[in-house]
This record gives sequence, C-alpha cells and structure tokens, in this order.
Amino acid sequence: MKTVSPLELRRRYTDETLRYLPRLFQMVDRNRYSPTYGCFDRSYWHYRTMDFPSGMYQEFSLPLALAATLDFPDNPYQGSDRVRELALAGIDFARISAHSDGTCDDYFPYERALGALVFSLNACTETALLLGDKRPETLAFAARRADYLRRHNETGRLSNHQALAALALYNTFMLTGEERFRKASDDFVQICRDWFNPDEGWFWEYEGADPGYQSCTVAFLAKLHRKSGDKSLLQMLNPAVDFCSHFMHPDGSYAGEYGSRNTYHFYAHGFELMAPRNPRAAQIADQFLTRGLPNSTRYFNDDDRMCAHYLYDWMEAWRDFSPTRAATPLNAREPYHKYFEKARMYVVNTPRYHAVLSLLKGGVLKVVSEKGTIHNDTGIIAETDDHRVIVSHLVDDYAITADIDSGRFAVTGAMCRRKAHTATPFTQILFRLLNLTLGRFAPNLLRGLLQKILITGKTRTEYTFERVFEFGEDGVRIINRLTRAPNAPRLARIHIGSDATSIYVANSNVFQKSVLKPWSAQPLLLDQVNNCDMGEETMIVRVTDR
Repeated sequence: MKTVSPLELRRRYTDETLRYLPRLFQMVDRNRYSPTYGCFDRSYWHYRTMDFPSGMYQEFSLPLALAATLDFPDNPYQGSDRVRELALAGIDFARISAHSDGTCDDYFPYERALGALVFSLNACTETALLLGDKRPETLAFAARRADYLRRHNETGRLSNHQALAALALYNTFMLTGEERFRKASDDFVQICRDWFNPDEGWFWEYEGADPGYQSCTVAFLAKLHRKSGDKSLLQMLNPAVDFCSHFMHPDGSYAGEYGSRNTYHFYAHGFELMAPRNPRAAQIADQFLTRGLPNSTRYFNDDDRMCAHYLYDWMEAWRDFSPTRAATPLNAREPYHKYFEKARMYVVNTPRYHAVLSLLKGGVLKVVSEKGTIHNDTGIIAETDDHRVIVSHLVDDYAITADIDSGRFAVTGAMCRRKAHTATPFTQILFRLLNLTLGRFAPNLLRGLLQKILITGKTRTEYTFERVFEFGEDGVRIINRLTRAPNAPRLARIHIGSDATSIYVANSNVFQKSVLKPWSAQPLLLDQVNNCDMGEETMIVRVTDR
C-alpha cells in the first residue's frame, strides 16, 4: 500500500466532513423572523409532518460551531458570522422548545428522552464553550437541563448515554463553575464503571457488548479525560480500546450485527485522543483513515436525524489528530484467536481472514479479508405457513459449546418471533392520547414498556435451532439444524440472512458494504423440516486469498 503522510491522513477527516456540511444549512430554519428559527428538525418546521420538534436535532449546532472556528484545509466556513449565528440559534431553539424542567423529546411528546437530552446538552454546552457564549439565558438553560439530568436517569443499560451524560455535565460545570455539575459528572462515570467488564474490556449496551456503541463510549470518556484530567478514566479506556481493536476489520469496516445492538458506529475522536497512550488506538484510527474512508468501507448513517453524529466527531478528530501513529498497521497483526466468555464472542484472525462470531445472538458471523466482507451471516430467518417470521438472532440465554483450541462452537436455542410493529392512523391517535396522559407524568414507565415490546422482549416459538461453526485456516464450515415441534405449522420459506435484524435500534440498519451480501436460501433444510420435522444443511465459507 502507498505510504500516506500524516498531513494527508489528518485532512481525510475534514475532507469527508466538507461533503456533508451543506446539508446542515438546508436542515436548519435560517429565518430570523420565524418562530422556529434555529430548529434543525426539518420535518417539523418545513414539511410540518410532525406535531413536535425532536430535541436530538439541536446537537447539529455543534458541527456548525466547529466549522466556524476550526482552520482546517479548504474550510469556507471558518470565521463566518452567519454560520456562528446559526450555531447560536440552535442553542436558542433548544432552550425555547424545551419543557419547563429543561427536558426535551425525541420520538414522541412528553418523552423527556435522556438520549436526546444528553446529546443536545453536550452539543449546546460545547458550542457555547467554543463560541464564548456566556449569555445569561444560555447559562440558565444549561443549568436547568443539567439539574434535571442530575436527578433522573433512564430505563435500560446504555453505557454510551451514561458516558455522554458525564461529559455534558462536566461541560456545564466548565460553563457555570457550579460544583454540583462536576459531582454529578462523577456520578455518571461511576455508572459506567458499574456497567464495565474490566476483564474483557466492554461496556453494557442493553443485553451485552456492542462494539459500535463502544466506540461512542470510548470517545465520550476520552473527551472527558482530556477536559478533566481524571486519570482513573484510563483504567476503563485502555482495556476498552483493546476490546475495540478486535472489531476493526482488515478492510477498514468496523463492528456489525454481531453486537448486542446491531450497530456499525465508529467514532474516531476517542482513538485519536488515546493514540499517544495506547498503540492499538493508533492502529484503529489509521485503519479507518487508510482503508475505511478512502475505500468507502466505513458505515454510512446519512439520514437527517443521525448524519451530524460523525461530522463533529471527524472535525474534533482532525483538531486533536495525534502525532503518534501506528508503528505497524493493524493488518500486520499475527494470527490469533480469542474467546470473550462473558460477552460470548469469538474472534479469529488467520493469514487469510478475520472473523467475529457472536454466540450471545445465536450465532451471528462476519468474515472479512483485506478485500472486503466475504460472508455476513445474521442467522436463520424463516416464515411459517401462518405468516409468523421466526429468527435465531435475538440475544437470549442459549446453550453454548465452545472448544476454543479446535475452533469449534455450537449454539442451541428456541427460534423467536420477529416483531415488526408499524403505526397506523388509529394506533397513532391512541399513542398520542397515551403520550398526553400516562406518558406525560410517567415517561420512564412508558419508555420501559416500549423497550420491552421493541427491544428486550422475546416471544419464543415451538421451533428450535442449532448452529455449529468450525473455523479453519482457509474458511468456516457452518451446520444449520432446525426442529419443528409436532403439529407446529410448516415453513413457507427459510434463509440465512446477511443483514437481518429484529429489534428497534435507531442507529442500526444503516449502510456498510457488507449489507449487500446475498441472502442464502436453504431449500434442503426447508424440505426436511416440513417433511421430517427436523433438518440439517451445511454451508462452506471458503477464503482463497486475502
């Protein structure tokens, strides 16, 4: 591979950013005389198809503030009074659209969503710090939102939200000088510690480890370490970086459906901040810059709601680009295999391929070489004659056999019913009535119910599966077995999906080249299950070269 200078590597972050920034100027209401001036939720202020503004969108003020202040190559927005004005307008709309307690909504009215609250609070306070915004109304708004955050938390274990809450509260402390916000920041850091597995290096995301969201948590805690100088954060950050290194693939793609939340997230800034302290962080960042960006093997999360996430991260990664780069590239790592027993994930690296297997999810597998994804496998998905869709890839307490030395793994469990809830005009009316009554006064109760329905709840079926994986130097052998209980409906069709998911995660079902791998029909398995109540079909994943 051609040698690239550090200067050229660094500017790749901002060259990518410049392709996206014009979109943000379309999304924001730029009319000073408009009541929604500074609102980035275009479906609310422009299309008028939403009946409330999502507070998450106001984090878009931060990329504008960074663009207005950073002197990166070919930046046409640096020093622009208009861009600065729009960034501050974003803070102002976050303030005037907030509830009286400082909270905001994300997906439904009166949600008081902690995710939207911490993302927007961090962005608004970081914007205020960058632009020197010490207006009394800005400080009062930040304090009011941060005070709510000090007293409330959310249902579910989402470590990235806790890490970002800690960062947002520390920003509020830097703005206001109020010690209670620094103390609250420490309290949220402690939650991260409680939800961290120090032996394996991963943070909880709902029901297990999600390498995609882990990159977010690393970024948020690394930013906090940079601001606060709290060296105890390195006790989590260093093993967390080491864990992430196993999920940066040879082609520069990162993470996938094998994570507990199905995400491809990659936040580069944390790895730049950690590069002087951890050589694996430098390797991860360089792999992204030399392969993920130029070869477009990175993930693309480009809808209106989410596209700003990586814009401010890329600009901050440019700003804090580490002069310490990888001594050897990630792809020069020696062959190895490692089983994360608590995460129930197996990683194997051979001279020909790199593979990740999640037994936590019933056997979800990704096999990658330097040329790209060879095999993307999200398990068995089938439809019964009574039109139920059943899957093997939900997180569950499966029976697992792990022979690490031989590279043979088996996972057995019940197929679960896939949920596919969509709204109708009638159900949306009922939901809005619920938002305005129970949800208005007990938002966490409603959120917990929705999490149970859309994310953590499982409806097991009368079908059971077994998946066996045998890893060799040149590929993987996969045996799929499926059993139908007596009198259970026949199957209409069955596949091994390449990118099938079944839980609601806002940042899943985005684009990475691996999602274009074909789904594999299993005709022999279908015939045997329907006629003999049990069947078996074998797949061979061959890797001929790197």
